[in-house]
Amino acid sequence: MSLIPWRNKREGRPGEMSPMFALRSEVDRLFDSFLREPFSSLDWPLWRSDKWTPAVDVAENDKEVTVRAELPGIDPKDIDVAVSGNQLVLRGEKKETSEIEEKGFHQCETRYGSFHRTVPLPEGVDTENVDAQYAHGVLTLRLAKTAPAAAKRIEVKVK
Repeated sequence: MSLIPWRNKREGRPGEMSPMFALRSEVDRLFDSFLREPFSSLDWPLWRSDKWTPAVDVAENDKEVTVRAELPGIDPKDIDVAVSGNQLVLRGEKKETSEIEEKGFHQCETRYGSFHRTVPLPEGVDTENVDAQYAHGVLTLRLAKTAPAAAKRIEVKVK
């Protein structure tokens, strides 16, 4: 029972996030990314960084935790996934080169950058049972949950 009679501000309809909370979360994420690398959006070489942070979605249900990371243009061989304690660690490097040669001009562009992202995992995740799949620039990880330990009744003896 809640002491406050109104519903949680994070939820709209049951099971959904309210639009205002979603907006606030996105604004918080933008401010956090700006504070991490203030001038990363400017295209001046002194402010440009070779590091970037992929977008990550985390969902959880009774059976598993699902983590989806947007990694477009990255070769799956350049992605390193590890579980350390209760954290999922994603690392990798993006190396992309495009070259266009047509009548009268030649254009060659190279994009590169490394990334490192740590995702905290909830208690009860089986780190030995992880399914990782990469398709269309999205890395999907499914981490199975362990069965919760059943409560064991202990008899108290009277002397």
